[in-house]
Amino acid sequence: MTVTIHHDLIQGTEEWLAARRGLITASEMNLLLTPTLKTANNDKSRAHVWELAAQRISGYVEPGYISDDMLRGWNDEIEARRIYDEKIARLGTVGFITNDKWGFELGYSPDALVGDDGLIEVKSRRQKYQIETIHADAVPTEYALQLQTGLLVSERKWIDFISYSGGLPMVIYRVFPDDVTQAAIIEVAGKVEQRIAAVVMRYWTCTHSLAAEGRAFPTERKVEQEMIL
Repeated sequence: MTVTIHHDLIQGTEEWLAARRGLITASEMNLLLTPTLKTANNDKSRAHVWELAAQRISGYVEPGYISDDMLRGWNDEIEARRIYDEKIARLGTVGFITNDKWGFELGYSPDALVGDDGLIEVKSRRQKYQIETIHADAVPTEYALQLQTGLLVSERKWIDFISYSGGLPMVIYRVFPDDVTQAAIIEVAGKVEQRIAAVVMRYWTCTHSLAAEGRAFPTERKVEQEMIL
């Protein structure tokens, strides 16, 4: 099995979170790989390895903070999709895509499919960044790894990056696969998978030892919503 498209998953739901639990995904590739395509070795990259290992061990994804920018982005994405669907091409729904052709699994959550060959990725931008993007007439570098990982996972021919800021022109940049970048993504993902596997193995060894010594005890998870009720 290589590419698997989960059409029915709705992004942000419990089912979607479960599908991507413990996986290296496109949106987080910039934590693992630097813009110069070197393996990242910093607090954020190490924390991400611990987080993915924890998700695999516990089977649980901890809730994240939802900012005002994120709330605005959800609404902006709907409007951007509407404009693209009317002006450029009809869009197909998709929740999540996975690919395991390398001996490990990578994931990507595109904003929509375009025919049999394309994808779209929408970014809601503050106006200063939209002006900067239009001035540069190029995809912002901070999104390059996400786009290339999305193309790698989906095995599609192109992805349209949509930069949206209400009150300013919505702009579209078509991005194609880059072999050098994708080779670096595969290499770093393989290394990270080995690190996660080592963490998981060490965890089970330690917990069994601690439990045998009477120094580890099971607990029950109480999520915040249940605690409030």
